Amino acid sequence: MIDDRGSNPVEFVLVGTLLTALTLAVLQLALAVYVRNVVHDAAVEGAYYAALADVSLGEGKQRTQDVITRAIGPAYAEDVAVGTSRVADRESVDVRVRTSLPVFGLIGVPYGLQVEAHAPAESFDAG
Repeated sequence: MIDDRGSNPVEFVLVGTLLTALTLAVLQLALAVYVRNVVHDAAVEGAYYAALADVSLGEGKQRTQDVITRAIGPAYAEDVAVGTSRVADRESVDVRVRTSLPVFGLIGVPYGLQVEAHAPAESFDAG
């Protein structure tokens, strides 16, 4: 007969460690998706704000940075670029945000995440 006394604590530690690691990995993935969604939504809001006829590109950049700073912190709002482009004879406002991709808590890969947003520019011209 095999003596299995003392195996329950060992099994508990092994299974508990595995489940804890799995739970932390799922939470980290959720945090990374949250950061990506916040940054993307901020870029979209900044692009549409900057596309208004009476708003400058700098104000759109500031709006993007403000949204990111309020939601996840100023370290994620450092590299925001706003510009314009032409698509099919229409001017478009483009916002690009490069930021860290969180890997361990909020610590992550620098510039591991890049999102872009585009909005059609408005103007006061009738044509």
